[in-house]
Amino acid sequence: MEHSVQSQQVLAAVDLGSNSFHMVMARLINGQLQIIDQRGEKVQLAAGLDPVSGIAEDAQERALACLERFGQHLRGVDPHLVTILGTNTLRAARNSYSFRLKAKKVLGFPIEVISGIEEARLVYLGVAHTLADDDGKRLVIDIGGGSTEFIIGERFAPLKMESLSLGCVTYTDRFFAEGELSERAFSLAIAAAKRELLSIKVPYQKLGWQNVVGSSGTMRATNRVLVNYGLSESGINLKALYALKKIVLQAKTIKKLELQGIKDQRLEVFPAGLAVLIAIFEVLEIEEITYSDGALREGALYDLIGRVNHEDVREKTVTAMQTRFVVDLAQAQNVTSTAMHLYEQVAERWKVNEPGCQDTLRWAAQLHEVGLAIAHSGYNKHSGYLVQYCDMPGFTKQNQESLAILLRGHRKKLPMQDVEGMSKKGAKTHLRLCILLRLAVLLHFGRGVEEVVEPTIKAFKYSIKLTFPEGYLENNPMTVMDLEREKALLSEAMFELTFQ
Repeated sequence: MEHSVQSQQVLAAVDLGSNSFHMVMARLINGQLQIIDQRGEKVQLAAGLDPVSGIAEDAQERALACLERFGQHLRGVDPHLVTILGTNTLRAARNSYSFRLKAKKVLGFPIEVISGIEEARLVYLGVAHTLADDDGKRLVIDIGGGSTEFIIGERFAPLKMESLSLGCVTYTDRFFAEGELSERAFSLAIAAAKRELLSIKVPYQKLGWQNVVGSSGTMRATNRVLVNYGLSESGINLKALYALKKIVLQAKTIKKLELQGIKDQRLEVFPAGLAVLIAIFEVLEIEEITYSDGALREGALYDLIGRVNHEDVREKTVTAMQTRFVVDLAQAQNVTSTAMHLYEQVAERWKVNEPGCQDTLRWAAQLHEVGLAIAHSGYNKHSGYLVQYCDMPGFTKQNQESLAILLRGHRKKLPMQDVEGMSKKGAKTHLRLCILLRLAVLLHFGRGVEEVVEPTIKAFKYSIKLTFPEGYLENNPMTVMDLEREKALLSEAMFELTFQ
């Protein structure tokens, strides 16, 4: 029996971690994932990360060479079904934006930077799909190159998520930079990790868990070494880690360190990862960690499946924010409907029909009044702030920044300052979507008291023409007054608005 083309879609996820870059490609057959290619390379993007200059030149060269190889495998995949995610180093580096521009050229796809909390959500999703669907809470821990994620969840639902600034690459730079393996270096690294972990100790232990699962490179390498040296039959425990630490210390330096089954590049950051792991066991009083193959990239694939099957977690996030900030749902729906009506008429002409544009406008319309929960005065700025800085599962940093620009600019002056640093195309897209949102909000000033007639709209490069049914404007002087005000505001940004 032949499968339809739609039932065999190819999806791809690339995880740009602080230590390693990973790519996974899978075929979606009747709702199930079938992995067809997996690749990973140690890049150590965070090695030598400078607070002023950002990602080091040699690290960028390694990263771009790796991404060029990945890009060859991704050619021809539907852009809607590819997700490229940057984590801690790309969140922190001052030159993140310039690096991402270079990376897009060699990879062929844009890179989305995700928050620590979003990283935690996707890690949990990836791990949960590798485990039995049993009852009870589990704690999932993912030690990365620049951050470590801690998630307590049940089945496929995360209940508590946190991302802390401790990782095997950054801790190597901080405590093992000279390559010396000493009790003092381990003690300092463990103590620093413990200080970070104290912030989650009480709330996490209060919520509790039935079992602990570890994912990604440090966990995999540690689990393998413990078994190879007969320190554990399966799983990771604190007694075995103490014994492993003694073995590591015998090498005196990282250059002389040899561990069965561990590659040289992993050995460079292994002592720091071991120190972080010991601190986790001691602070959270964990008995045992079992290793899972699931990780961020697998979680990203399952998240993509949700979008393909119209089960987008971002829709749930928007609904949750509306509830949390007591949004007037009828008004939000009216504004959304009008915004979509206007969008459909100009999308092609204004070239705002690329992936994500329509969703961004729709979500902005649904969330434009969240700032009223803080204050009416300047609520557009409050809305923008909340959307930019709240944890929004499913949304990348860029998604949230785009939404925030539309929300800040949906009334009063257009957000010209917000788009100054963008490419010409990016700035134009954001301003055009913003204008559509402004018009939709303007037309619904009466909040449902009076019936709103949606105009036809014609869009040109720097001008818009609205046409209402005959007699409508004469009977609605308030709308005319608002349109005149909007005309003046848009003219300040070199846009011309006409209406009849």
